[in-house]
Amino acid sequence: MSKLFISCALPYANGACHLGHLRSTYIPADIYARYNRSKGVDTLLVCSSDEHGTPISVRAEKENKDPKEITDIYHELIGNDLKACNISLDSYRRTTDQMHYKMAQECFLDLYNRGYIYEKTINQLYCDECGRSLPDRYVEGLCPYCDSEARGDQCEVCGRHLDPTELKEPHCLICNGTPHIQESNHYYYKLNGFEEPLREWIESNEHLPGNVKNFALEWINDGLKDWVMTRDMNWGIPVPIEGVENKVLYVWAEAFIGYQSSAATWAKEHDLDWMDYWNDKAVHFIGKDIIYHHTIFWPSMLMSREMKLPYSVVGGGYLSLEGRKMSTSKGWVIWVKEFLDKFDSDMLRYYMVINAPLNRDTDFSWDDFQRRVNNELIDNLGNFIHRTFTFTNRFFDGKVPEKGSFSEYDEEFEAKIKALPDIVGDAIDEFEFRDGLLEIMNTTKYANKYFNDKTPWKAVKEDMESAKTTLYLANQLAHTLAVVLTPYIPESTQKIREILNMPTEIVDGFMEYENRKPVVMWDEAKEFLPAGYEVNKPTPLFEKITDEEIKEEKEKLYALEETQENEEEEDEMSDKISIDEFGKVQLVVGQVKEAERIEGSKNLLKLQVDLGEEIRQVVAGLAKKYAPDELIDRKVIVVANLEPAKLFGVESNGMLLATDSMELLTTDGNVGEYIK
Repeated sequence: MSKLFISCALPYANGACHLGHLRSTYIPADIYARYNRSKGVDTLLVCSSDEHGTPISVRAEKENKDPKEITDIYHELIGNDLKACNISLDSYRRTTDQMHYKMAQECFLDLYNRGYIYEKTINQLYCDECGRSLPDRYVEGLCPYCDSEARGDQCEVCGRHLDPTELKEPHCLICNGTPHIQESNHYYYKLNGFEEPLREWIESNEHLPGNVKNFALEWINDGLKDWVMTRDMNWGIPVPIEGVENKVLYVWAEAFIGYQSSAATWAKEHDLDWMDYWNDKAVHFIGKDIIYHHTIFWPSMLMSREMKLPYSVVGGGYLSLEGRKMSTSKGWVIWVKEFLDKFDSDMLRYYMVINAPLNRDTDFSWDDFQRRVNNELIDNLGNFIHRTFTFTNRFFDGKVPEKGSFSEYDEEFEAKIKALPDIVGDAIDEFEFRDGLLEIMNTTKYANKYFNDKTPWKAVKEDMESAKTTLYLANQLAHTLAVVLTPYIPESTQKIREILNMPTEIVDGFMEYENRKPVVMWDEAKEFLPAGYEVNKPTPLFEKITDEEIKEEKEKLYALEETQENEEEEDEMSDKISIDEFGKVQLVVGQVKEAERIEGSKNLLKLQVDLGEEIRQVVAGLAKKYAPDELIDRKVIVVANLEPAKLFGVESNGMLLATDSMELLTTDGNVGEYIK
């Protein structure tokens, strides 16, 4: 029996799952796994929580917690989200597991002993207050390219990858101190030498999707640089070289091993060899933001160790929300758990697949979600299933009738039913999941028209032969759908199988070892039900989504974003200071000369304020209290010695004093006069 190793990108254990994670990675991987299992392929679907890295370490220090306290919480939350969406993982582990530490260190040592890792002295930011070198995410400052606020590894505004030493005005995230450059020894991987082998693998691999190939080749064409494999910190997997202290493996030097360590742990429990799966066929499902990691870093490591390269890397596009980029920090996001509290997981799975090909970015719209579910999943698929079984019970005592005479129309319908399994299967084999689902939905649309045209409710009185054929073929399609839809909407197809009196699979949650052998086999879709086969009375597969439900979800989304925006602005605009520090505050009388709204914010105004010797730009959260023209020529009190800050991407060089209700404090003092 052929074997298949499928991995899902490791979710980062500092937050729950949102819809974008499911769309790009977990739903496509599950479709591919369920399909291959039904084809008789011994399939292993694995994942792990990614628990290391600087973001978790920074958060833990700020909250005075052990990093594992944070990852313990989110590992469980993420696992529950994936179970709730019926992602049929065989193994879901953690990168803090003992097996993972062991395999990651073995990989590093193997690369080191083979001569692919070398030591190098580099410049790095060092914080005297904290007494340590600062990894990238421990530093923030201004981007050297666009002057926006940026973290140490990337500017979110212009998108450039950064070295912390490039930042202007850097500061330590823990103590807010100013770091200085200091030398530090690190371990580098000889990535540069793999340009041509990687190019050859990418260009010659016909199984790599086009978007993945193009993205990877752009990186290679720009020239590959050797890759740092270590970080100066304690949270992570220690560098396994004698005498090396306070250094851990960079998260991308060990996260890939999470696929293999998850598989190895599972295989050990069941007395199997995970390498049997890896060496037969391995496929990675990831988001497009980490394509270059999986087509450059990871394959080069495998080449270095003389291990088999992946069969394919499938990179899913981004999911925006209501036409805008998702943002967890701004509340512009839909969390999986909250979604599933209201709607069926199959509705979500359907919409995530049908909305656009996996290799393209797409958008989640509440209105479009309602339209597609109601008009397609319910009125199209659900209606056909319900009519078929209802009329079979009403006119033929719940038994599939003998087929009667066939017209050309009947023969055409029969041909579509017989062709459907191969068309859908070929699409899934090629990772064209949407194409397969579209073919299914187009067939059900055709079937509804066929049903209407044949009018079996009339034919049972006027042309029984035609009525028999209509219901005979309709039942055959219902049976075929109960197979070919299983990878896409597994819970709903099991309901169809119950009506058909057929064995059903356990689809909720992760795969237990004893349930790995599928009940639903793909070839069953090509088998026609015999005349006289008994079917049960139908129950609705879905309930329609109401306008009120959609209105409620949209209002909740926009309200959450506004609340988050207000909190962020209040944090920026109202920092408390101690009595001892109050004497340092410089209060100056200013006069507002210009005022305008900041696009995209409901609260912020951009003001030009005359302080006597200079005009200052100040961002103020007054938009809900004052129209811009109401502020012109007002004399205001300005905190003049604040460090510059950016709000909504606009620089602010001061703060206006106002009450909690945003009533502006004004004065009759002279412009430029200091207030004692």
